[in-house]
Amino acid sequence: MSKRDYYEVLGVNREASADEIRKSYRKLARKYHPDVNKSPDAEQKFKEATEAYDVLRDSEKRSNYDRFGTADPGAAGGFGGNGFGGAAGGADFGFGDIFDMFFGGRRANPNAPRQGADLEYRLAISFKDAVFGKEMELTIPRTETCHTCHGNGAKPGSQPETCTECQGTGQAESVQSTPFGRIVNKRICQQCGGTGKMIREKCDDCAGSGKVKKRKKIHVNIPSGIDEGKQLRIAGEGEAGINGGPPGDLYILIQIKPHDFFKRSGDDITCELPITFVQAGLGDEVVVPTLDGKKAKMKIPAGTQTGAEFRLRGKGVPRLYGNGEGDQRVKVKVVTPTNMTEEQKRILREFGRLSGDYISEQNSSFFDKMKRAFTGD
Repeated sequence: MSKRDYYEVLGVNREASADEIRKSYRKLARKYHPDVNKSPDAEQKFKEATEAYDVLRDSEKRSNYDRFGTADPGAAGGFGGNGFGGAAGGADFGFGDIFDMFFGGRRANPNAPRQGADLEYRLAISFKDAVFGKEMELTIPRTETCHTCHGNGAKPGSQPETCTECQGTGQAESVQSTPFGRIVNKRICQQCGGTGKMIREKCDDCAGSGKVKKRKKIHVNIPSGIDEGKQLRIAGEGEAGINGGPPGDLYILIQIKPHDFFKRSGDDITCELPITFVQAGLGDEVVVPTLDGKKAKMKIPAGTQTGAEFRLRGKGVPRLYGNGEGDQRVKVKVVTPTNMTEEQKRILREFGRLSGDYISEQNSSFFDKMKRAFTGD
């Protein structure tokens, strides 16, 4: 069965950028990773996506794949004929041999060290921890190199052997005669799975894979001022490398839980403070809660209207990897009293009479205009 197109596997088009390819792979890796997806075909889909990403993230491999349909032109098959041996010249040439002669190409070593896959961990933190930062320990599920066999998959006291089918190349050849000569096709060796090695006695701890599933505790420093959607990169804490290669990286995606009273706007913290209409009318000095737990005093000038905004300098979010802090913006909301007593209502009516609220020229003019609008006068 032929392999699916690598671009189709990752769900991107052929003009996709390296960043688009990386994001698509991470999404698929999270979805099909065997640690989180127990579907029968999840592991195969994870391996398929990893293989596609390994080729398309490498500019040289991707260029070969776009031109020849494989990251290793030597595995694409070959042809014989006039000028290249076969029936006419007496020698067989694979496509990889021709590529090597004309372009100096190199065949991929199946046992070459390769970096492990990156991991992404979504971390939900409190609003306060995002503002002031926090140190914490996370438990990350991942694969690690087996310490019993040191990653070679063989039982202690034994060693992997060179595959007798492909002689350690990881590729099997088949020759087909045609009227134009003999065609040499190369494919992944079925006996060793392309590794070039055979394990007669498998390690009991990793069943010959060279990797084991572990849960590791990792110390993480959440910087003050971090915002929603930011990522923290921890080098070398991803999946184990292949054939002794370095591990991948761990990316921690930050998600912030909402706060009951405070909100964030850039480097500023915002909140809404209710005040009485007496405080709004006469002015007052009020106490405002702040995120650090300390209370700050703020003056409300006489005649303040609902929606007016005031600032507490330096009470906002520390600037990420920078100097200084934002402000705390306080928006006041004038609360209208309810369930007033008769005495309160009497005093309020007297206030209205003294202030001329019911007979002011402005209000009279306004209501006259409304009357004319409805009557058509």
